[in-house]
Amino acid sequence: MNFDAYDPQDFYDEYFASEGVLRSDIAPILQWFQNSSSLNMSEIKSSIEDVLGELGATFTLEGDEERVLPFDPIPRVIFPQEWQKLTAGLKQRVTALNLFCADVYSEQRILNDGVIPREVVESAKRFRPECIGMKPPKGIWCHISGIDLVRDGDGDWRVLEDNLRVPSGIAYVLKNRLAMERVLPQFVQKFDPAPVDDYAQQLRAVLDAVSQSNSSAMVLLTPGADSSAYFEHSLLAEQMGIALVTPDDVVIEDGYLQRKSDQGLQRIDTIYRRGDTEMFDNLNLGDRYPDGTAALIELCQQGKLALANAIGAGVGDDKVIYAYVPDMIRFYLDEDPILPNVPTYLCWRDSDRDYVLNHLDELVVKSASAEGGDGMLVGPNATDEERNAFADKIKQNPRGFMAQPTVYLSQIPTVIGESIEGRHTDLRPYVLHQGDDIYVHPGGLTRVALEEGKLVVNSSQGGGAKDTWVLSK
Repeated sequence: MNFDAYDPQDFYDEYFASEGVLRSDIAPILQWFQNSSSLNMSEIKSSIEDVLGELGATFTLEGDEERVLPFDPIPRVIFPQEWQKLTAGLKQRVTALNLFCADVYSEQRILNDGVIPREVVESAKRFRPECIGMKPPKGIWCHISGIDLVRDGDGDWRVLEDNLRVPSGIAYVLKNRLAMERVLPQFVQKFDPAPVDDYAQQLRAVLDAVSQSNSSAMVLLTPGADSSAYFEHSLLAEQMGIALVTPDDVVIEDGYLQRKSDQGLQRIDTIYRRGDTEMFDNLNLGDRYPDGTAALIELCQQGKLALANAIGAGVGDDKVIYAYVPDMIRFYLDEDPILPNVPTYLCWRDSDRDYVLNHLDELVVKSASAEGGDGMLVGPNATDEERNAFADKIKQNPRGFMAQPTVYLSQIPTVIGESIEGRHTDLRPYVLHQGDDIYVHPGGLTRVALEEGKLVVNSSQGGGAKDTWVLSK
């Protein structure tokens, strides 16, 4: 494949410093493809996607058929010094977020000291006042975090958002690498990226850290086969050696949560939850509780149950509270943030709101509690009608929105039909809090927007994925 016609345009390109000029450290990757003149990139892409289909690496959008997540064979490459900094920054951030969750559900020092306005936290959709006083095992609230990173126009890494409830996508990381190894074994062997196949082992260590019993008392709770990430749920449960259960399989008996099995009822003490609290509404746990979430919170308060991630941790997902994470790091750790946020305007502030309303054509506006690319306005790409509608939403509910300058995410060469074109990407590393240690899985899910100029990379919005390579040299 010849990359001579590739045009990086005016974006930060992770492979090309300028048109026709490869970045020296990454040049061997593309040179390998160029030296393999018999390879057809579109055929490679198709072959890998066929393997992913065989491996069951699929997802389902609501009202649509099951499909393979589109995959691109040109990997994202992260070099050792860069990965070392990212790892340190991710550990720092998750440590602070975990301390924040522990604090707002106990002493509330950060609120009493005015570092974060009390009303901002208490108005967050996923703040759960009924969790106040809860003491999760080993003080872990944020067991599994997916921290979304982007590289800006200068190539600097920034945190775009935090996912502390049910971060998904790791199964694609595992299967994408396996498919690359099957279709391009010599390519992977030559550059020897850090292996990714120990994720389930590391995740099991998280559950072991908080469990009061053995694996028979651990379950992965899934909404069911209709979930778009069900493939991931079943894969992780199998690899960890724990039961995969749905809300219909769970009851409260003798004061404990128990699951139905062929051997009768079996007590549950640890749940890896793969759905938001709405999933708990389907739990039939008796008339004593107003809903399933209340029942689980009471069991957690009594020390009879641990959830990963803890109910209540979602307060840290709020996109308005995101703006205060650098303050959390300084408050709890007395350190400067290693990984900066994207600059953020909070619409509940009068001055910020006035600026946002007057610059909607330049900004990305996000709903504080939406996800998956929903509830978002990309101002430069929006119509006047769409911007006016968003302005009305902001005026009606200022607390519900934040805005950021449009970050033209870094791009990576991507196979588009028979050509190679730049497409924007982000990165979701997975960070596991194991009690005595915080583990950062090497690489993460690189998501790529497959439409030209598009900045939203979510699979639900038509995005695809790349393999992420952390190199040792």
